[in-house]
Amino acid sequence: MQISQVPSLAPEAREADFSFDIDSEIVAPFDSLPFRVVPLPLRRKAYGFDDGLFEARDGADAALFVASEAGTIAGYIAVSRGWNGCAEIEDIAVARPFRRRGLAGTLMKKAVLWAEAAGLNTIRLETQSNNVAACHFYRRFGFVLGGYDGYLYCRMGPDVSGDVALFWYLHRRP
Repeated sequence: MQISQVPSLAPEAREADFSFDIDSEIVAPFDSLPFRVVPLPLRRKAYGFDDGLFEARDGADAALFVASEAGTIAGYIAVSRGWNGCAEIEDIAVARPFRRRGLAGTLMKKAVLWAEAAGLNTIRLETQSNNVAACHFYRRFGFVLGGYDGYLYCRMGPDVSGDVALFWYLHRRP
């Protein structure tokens, strides 16, 4: 597996399957240990791409790391300098065939190193309460839940209008 910092995603990234299955959801209180999880009808969710990932990024204020194997895009992480002095994980994704191999952790470590080099000691990200696997990963990595928003997606389509946004933070020593 090769991980490289690149200015933008290659067009072939659109061909990779970054979808994930939803079969449960974390419910309030969201910071309980262990998570309180309720089952949901099984469905597949795919976010699509932010077109900005296919445009050149400035290495001083943003970075994009791509993992590839034998010329196939396996995953990526996009990180940037946030408005509030935190590094922001804009997106992280691992293609289905490459999951359960530690790739998300390797990509997150790249983002953490970038943030530290940029003098940003806190990293933040957002995910939804029905992305239970991601929430478990963030907690194992050391992120803590900073808050939630049950209305962030309320004006969007029926596939996401009921989602609860969870905001995670990773605080590093200066």
